[in-house]
Amino acid sequence: MTVRRIIANIATPDVAAARRFYQDVLGLELLMDHSWIATYGSSETMAVQISFAEQGGSGTPVPDLSIEVDDVDEALAAMKAAGFAIEYGPADEPWGVRRFYVRDPLGRLVNILSHR
Repeated sequence: MTVRRIIANIATPDVAAARRFYQDVLGLELLMDHSWIATYGSSETMAVQISFAEQGGSGTPVPDLSIEVDDVDEALAAMKAAGFAIEYGPADEPWGVRRFYVRDPLGRLVNILSHR
């Protein structure tokens, strides 16, 4: 057996609220919309990963999601321009990533990162 993909399912009473953060700011495509569930994604080939953590590194809380981008500073500027409050960073971490934490409109803590 081979795991083909991992999908994060996030419970929310307002499915449409995710669009501004995940589609409008991060640029993910709306792949499926049945009104009760909306799935955002990308045609990029991605590695299958799932992480388990006691803390988020550098004494931070464990984020609900981690999203790797090609330019973390561009993502940071886009989040600020869209009015999302940055909760941590930006920081160049000793394990080789540059990252920041931001809350999505659903209250989830999201780690936006890129490898240096």
